[in-house]
Amino acid sequence: MLDIKFKYNDLLKKLESEAPFQPETALILGSGLGEFANSVETVKSIPTDTLKGYPQSTVQGHKGYIHFSEYKGKKLLIFQGRIHFYEGYKMYECLLPVLISNKFGCRYLILTNAAGGINSGFVPSDLMLINSFNAISVKKELTQFKGIANRREKDLLLNYPSKKITDAVIRAAVMDKLDLKEGVYYFTKGPSYETPSEIQMMAKTGNDAVGMSTAHEALYAITLGLEVAAISCITNMAAGISKIKLDHQEVMDTAEIVKDKFERLIKNTIKLL
Repeated sequence: MLDIKFKYNDLLKKLESEAPFQPETALILGSGLGEFANSVETVKSIPTDTLKGYPQSTVQGHKGYIHFSEYKGKKLLIFQGRIHFYEGYKMYECLLPVLISNKFGCRYLILTNAAGGINSGFVPSDLMLINSFNAISVKKELTQFKGIANRREKDLLLNYPSKKITDAVIRAAVMDKLDLKEGVYYFTKGPSYETPSEIQMMAKTGNDAVGMSTAHEALYAITLGLEVAAISCITNMAAGISKIKLDHQEVMDTAEIVKDKFERLIKNTIKLL
C-alpha cells in the first residue's frame, strides 16, 4: 500500500515554503494548451526541474512549470506540463499535481487535455465537456494507493463531474456563444495511438473521445475531496475515422487554432466559480 503523501513529503514542504498564497482553483493544462498560463497574471512561477523528485515532462507542448496566478481576483494554481503514464512514469508520479492541489487546499480542479475524436459529429477544434470516463484500465492500479483502497470501485466516480464546475462551464459557453460538446472520454495508457479496430470498439460502447490522461487524475482528486471537471480539445479524429496519419504535430497545430476560445471558456468558468 503506497502512501503518496508520505513519499512526497519533502517536495510538498518545499512548495509550501515558496507559495505566495493559498489558491482556490487548480488547472492541469493539456497538450498544446499550456499557453493559457501566459494569459493570466503570474504571481510566482516554479520550474518543476528545480523540485527534487518532480517528474519532468518529455512531451512537446508541456513546459514544466507550476504557476501561482490570479485572474479577476481568483487565486489559481496552474500546472503547465502534465506527467503522462506513457512517458515511463509510475501511476503515483502522474498523480503528483493532484496531490499538490489538495495540499494547498484547492477546492476546484479543472482538467484539460487534447483528445482524439470518436463521435462522428465532432470536428477538430471542438471543445468537449467530459460527462463521464471509461477508466477500466486504471481503476485497479488506483486501489493500490492509501486512501483509495477502501473505496468501492463503483463509488470512485460517484461525485464526477462537479455540478458547480459543470454549470459554470456551460454558462461560460453560452455567454461566449460557443458550441460546447459533451461526451464520454476513453482513457488509454499509451504510448501508441489506438488502432482503427480499437476505435470501432470504443465507438460501439458509447465513447466520444479518447486520450492518455485525465481519468486517473479525476478519480484520485475525487477521493481527496476536490470538486472536479474536465474539458477535452478535440485536436484530431481518431484512427480509422481520420484519413490523415495521426501525428502529435497535428495535435499542437489544432490546439494553436483553438487556444483563443479555450482561454475564453476557462476564464469565464473561473469567474463564475
